[in-house]
Amino acid sequence: MKGEVNLARIAVIDIGTNSTRLLVAEVSEAGGIIPLHSFLRTTRLGEGIEGGVLLGGPVARTVEALLEMKAEARARSSSAIVAVATSAVRDADNRDWFLEEAFRKTGIKVRVLAGTEEAFYSYLGVAGEFGEDLKSTVIVDIGGGSTEFTWKIDGGVMCRSVNAGAVRMTEGGHGDPMIKKIMREALDEVSRGNPGKLTGVGGTVTTLAAMDMGLTQYDRSLVHGYTLTGIRVGKLLEKLVRAGPEGKKSIPGLQPARADIIEAGVRILLIIMRFLEIDTITVSEADLMYGLAIEAAKAVERKSVNANQK
Repeated sequence: MKGEVNLARIAVIDIGTNSTRLLVAEVSEAGGIIPLHSFLRTTRLGEGIEGGVLLGGPVARTVEALLEMKAEARARSSSAIVAVATSAVRDADNRDWFLEEAFRKTGIKVRVLAGTEEAFYSYLGVAGEFGEDLKSTVIVDIGGGSTEFTWKIDGGVMCRSVNAGAVRMTEGGHGDPMIKKIMREALDEVSRGNPGKLTGVGGTVTTLAAMDMGLTQYDRSLVHGYTLTGIRVGKLLEKLVRAGPEGKKSIPGLQPARADIIEAGVRILLIIMRFLEIDTITVSEADLMYGLAIEAAKAVERKSVNANQK
């Protein structure tokens, strides 16, 4: 029928260092995303990340989450399930064991993303939501195990990843001087591109937005597109420090399961903003999961075309 829009329904599972997340979305031929359902489980797969191996307890929690998410994806008639793993898995000496365990118990084949791939999919997700004109914008993804930077240059996109994430910095006991040292090379490279804007994805920035608004119940529509200033981020850090370990758990907008790592994530963000001398950051709910959904939808479309040509 003329004017009909074909939509592919895709399920994306992101196995992160701190949480495992599911997104079920419909993707148009033009790459537009309609999120239908999403949730996360704080599986903390990166527990003990400084030791370089994935531990049995976190792996069991993650496999349980994968089974739950697979059932949810099927219940919502997803035409494809895409599962990826990021920092904790890619850096683990026993990552092959985890991938085999996940496949054996769930039937899900997990793809391990390189840091630069993780950065690029975040770029795809943000570009799909805000438009391709991201010149002078740096996309920052502060995760549990790493932080990614993506920015446009003439003829392409630059992607960088550095092992400074909220879980990793918390477990390592790293304060501002060490965080800045770890990130310095990447920040120098980013600054040479003369960025003027920041867009942030990931749990740290979305949580900060929710905290700044005092949300007692998370609302994606309010968080997406929210602007945080450097002054407000600094004030929120002061609030976290004053609250202490137990007090953090009762701050509106902050999930109790993230309370132990949020301070490190905020410190990472402040170091980035101050180093680049950019005083605001736009928060995006569209992230690497959106980018992966866009790619997966194109693969489904190609399969459909090939099948129809036979």
